[in-house]
Amino acid sequence: LFNFKFRESFKPNKKQSNNEAFISTKIVNCILNSDSSGLEGKLKKLVDDAIERLNSNDVWKISLYMLSNESEPIDIDETSIQQLKDFYDMEVSSICLPQIKAMMSIRPKPISSELIIDNDALMSYSENTISTSKSYIVRLNAADIIRITCKTPEVRNNYNCEKIETLAKEHIDYGVLFDNVRGFVQKSKYNEAIAKSLREEPSKFFMYNNGMTIVAKDIKAEPVNGNKKVRISINDFQVLNGGQTLRTLHNFNAKDESNITEYLSKSEVLVRIFNASNSDAVNKIAEYTNSQNSISNVDLKSLSTLQIQLEQLLDEHGIIYSRKNGDTGMDDQKEYRYKISMELFGQILFAIQGNPEKSSNQKQHIFGKYYDEIFSAEKFNISDAPMIIENYFNIKKSYDSISENLQKIEQKVFYILYMQKAGTNLTCQECIEELEKALKEFKSSELKLTDARKMIQVRFKDFLNDRLGLA
Repeated sequence: LFNFKFRESFKPNKKQSNNEAFISTKIVNCILNSDSSGLEGKLKKLVDDAIERLNSNDVWKISLYMLSNESEPIDIDETSIQQLKDFYDMEVSSICLPQIKAMMSIRPKPISSELIIDNDALMSYSENTISTSKSYIVRLNAADIIRITCKTPEVRNNYNCEKIETLAKEHIDYGVLFDNVRGFVQKSKYNEAIAKSLREEPSKFFMYNNGMTIVAKDIKAEPVNGNKKVRISINDFQVLNGGQTLRTLHNFNAKDESNITEYLSKSEVLVRIFNASNSDAVNKIAEYTNSQNSISNVDLKSLSTLQIQLEQLLDEHGIIYSRKNGDTGMDDQKEYRYKISMELFGQILFAIQGNPEKSSNQKQHIFGKYYDEIFSAEKFNISDAPMIIENYFNIKKSYDSISENLQKIEQKVFYILYMQKAGTNLTCQECIEELEKALKEFKSSELKLTDARKMIQVRFKDFLNDRLGLA
């Protein structure tokens, strides 16, 4: 049984009311007394189903869940609640904001795996001689990498996988790349080179590849087989560096069922497994192991809580919010209506907030010095995101449907979004017409100035504002 309560006004120290539990006993009495008279519809059917179950020879337990958006749960050990539990033989559980927050964690479920490593393929490392926390550098078979990063928990923990060919059907669990700042560059020449070296010289892959870096919240190692091997358990781990290699290994595995036995099982990769139980250490490892190539502001912001929440919200509306290159949505089986990159969405917001002239030529700063302002709660309501994106694609569709020989460039869409938000009360078509007229009439000291060059000038935005009577 569930009792739901939504409080319109939030009070930080407000506690769930014990009275709500007693109110719920009205429905409990109907069930225990086998009397659903006075009820109707779905509620009556559910009560009748409960009555039927309690009257059967099967054993049933009644549990009452108290759910609300308050900050403190009821005290289930309080005398009145205990009496309620004893009288009705009913469990009472309290769920409020702290529990809801835990359920809705933006992080993926912790991923764990087990490995068996030959002694000559392993080197241990600790920060000092008295430290009990050890990290490891291992020479790991590529087939084992496929196994420990796949979606199936049973396979990940089956360190003695005898039928290696079964790994041909396994797919990557993208949760292991959650903390990886880089997306997947699908058309990278390096991906082709990795696949080529796997196929042509699998035994030399170890020498050609830079390897991978894994961080784990907990690493356990124990010697086995007469100290000839080591069994390693890595709990709640992430691939911080080498995500490109990992994805390419999985893609290569998926292309042909024979690849796992013919090539991957004959290839090895250098893998560093660090014991990093605190987030500061993880962030530093991510920063320094990725320092050979610069990380853009967009990539760094892709792991922010707000951007992940946006991805989840837009997924519910059939929109892929691509935080990283190569993102194809949170559900492989889902049909999506639109796909929009995080960078483009930032440009759209910047334009709507009054800066259409900067949305293109200063886009490198949107996720840098302008980020906190653009995505601040004062200027951006996350719940408006689906409508904003829907409107963006509708404007693009309107421009595409125009038969006139007009330049159809992104900047124009930014300006239309700006005009609509500025309060012109014009339809989309009227905004397009006004913008095109302004572009024709705008005079500049530069001869043959393109529309794109005009629209990055503050003078043009001021000229458009004057035409439309905007402040």
